[in-house]
Amino acid sequence: MISGLIAFNACLPDSALAAQAVAQVLQPLARLMIGHGLQLPSMVELLKKALVDEAALAYGLGDKTSSDSRIALLTGVHRKDVRRLREADELPELASPMVPVAASVVARWISDPRFLNADQSPRGLARTPKRGVIGEPDFTMLVAEVSRDVGARAVLDELGRLGVVEIREDGYVALKSSAFVPKEGLQESFHFLAANVRDHLATAVHNLTPGRSTPAKLEQCAFVADLSEPQVVELQVRARQLWTTALQQFLQTATVAKQRSQAEPGPRYRVRFGAYFHDAVQVSESMDDGRPVAARKQKRKGSTP
Repeated sequence: MISGLIAFNACLPDSALAAQAVAQVLQPLARLMIGHGLQLPSMVELLKKALVDEAALAYGLGDKTSSDSRIALLTGVHRKDVRRLREADELPELASPMVPVAASVVARWISDPRFLNADQSPRGLARTPKRGVIGEPDFTMLVAEVSRDVGARAVLDELGRLGVVEIREDGYVALKSSAFVPKEGLQESFHFLAANVRDHLATAVHNLTPGRSTPAKLEQCAFVADLSEPQVVELQVRARQLWTTALQQFLQTATVAKQRSQAEPGPRYRVRFGAYFHDAVQVSESMDDGRPVAARKQKRKGSTP
């Protein structure tokens, strides 16, 4: 019932197995493309750009810059396209610079004991010190601890636009959810889809990197089959409860880690810790075409019994 990638030794290159894995990864990506009108020519251009950028970044020769010919050899992208893509502008960010700040504010809010009630739920915060009680934390203080570059009012407006907070009649700001989950804002939703899936996939790819000399990263999941729909619903509720608890504990530890890091030398790292819950109609293991059993039983048009 527990599944995941546990890589103890660096693997050897295997293009056939890699192709099989990529084919499965591309299925939900194809659904995203079709649903949002992204057609094949645009996707091919994006793939070429990604191949060129990654080859130049991760497959250089020591301190030397990779030549167009070497990148073309590694990726199969034509040398003329390599030159054009290396000179092309970077894709614009999916979300405004306000989104990371707003998300960090919510993370501090649900993890720092000063901003929590006795039951560990996020407490309501006065919008400004003047509106609150002397000695109690307020929303302006919270934002200032996260960023000095963005004003509390701007962050409040953004969180309100996304439906994450509400301003009560008493002038206090209340958090609607225990996680940064925008109810509105397609741009922000795509931002988090890209960031979350990118880092999850990057972790799995790291563990399968040929010749890897660094330790494997955490990338595991639990898998259960043969469930009824009501039991799936119950499991999803339980998964959300577990994630809420784990998120709060992790962010509390991360807050301490960030404070300690300020006095420690060396390069800076970013960390993403996540969870997901997926359910789908079970596919028969005896099928070799990937279709559900119901689809197989459908008769072709014009066939005779």
